[in-house]
Amino acid sequence: MSVKHKMMTSLSILLAGCLLYFTPVSASDMSSRIIRLATTTSTENSGLLKHLLPRFTETTGYKVHVIAVGTGKALRMGRDGDVDVVMVHAPAAEKKFVAEGFGERRYPLMYNDFVIIGPASDPAGISKANSAAEAMKRIADQPTIFVSRGDDSGTHKKEKNLWNNAKLEPKGSWYREAGQGMGKVIQIASELEAYTLADRGTWIAYQNKTALQLLFQGDPILHNPYGVIAVNPKRYPDANYAGAQALIAWLTSDNGQALIADYKVAGFQLFTPSAKAPGAVATGK
Repeated sequence: MSVKHKMMTSLSILLAGCLLYFTPVSASDMSSRIIRLATTTSTENSGLLKHLLPRFTETTGYKVHVIAVGTGKALRMGRDGDVDVVMVHAPAAEKKFVAEGFGERRYPLMYNDFVIIGPASDPAGISKANSAAEAMKRIADQPTIFVSRGDDSGTHKKEKNLWNNAKLEPKGSWYREAGQGMGKVIQIASELEAYTLADRGTWIAYQNKTALQLLFQGDPILHNPYGVIAVNPKRYPDANYAGAQALIAWLTSDNGQALIADYKVAGFQLFTPSAKAPGAVATGK
């Protein structure tokens, strides 16, 4: 064999080896390691997801693409099969989502509560209210500006529930619907020296960025539970069901629940894990 032939043969073997080594991973293999999560702006704005998801990726190898929107939109994305899993905080809407066959099961995940925040001067005197309904009535009677999420989020759904309990229909120049996430609404309310309803997690994360004060809390009606639901694979066979279940299993595991409990901002715990609480069971088909 000539020297030239030997060189050509060696080069061919080397090139073949390089091609084998650098063979790209197929698109389907890559997509199977990506989980599309639709969740609320509160889990994003509070910093919780940045605390949790890198640990999940390190443990499982899955990467999570987060779409942070209001609960209503997150559930619509689930209904359209645009995501693999939803993490939201509107139990009635979640149960309906599962009952209609769009989601498989709802798993209890964690909870915090809602608070009503406003200007330190508290012109409506809501800090003296004995209930959330009375606080809302004082705001409407003043009237003083109230900034609503106005986005069909879990927070917006709760706010509408509070107005209903107070037997009021908010309308007029004092009632502003922002159509924005929680962090942005807190900023708007601060600029307007207005009241708004916020989840405690986002409030704690933003309290040092605003002049607003926490003025009303503690009514049991302000309880704010979160659930996590995989999109139904029977309805959406292209969904990454294995990835969704891996995320749910990790979030509801002892390790995931401990990490939720450990997450604090300025020394305050933002969420209380509930997957292991007495009576906590997945609901659905």
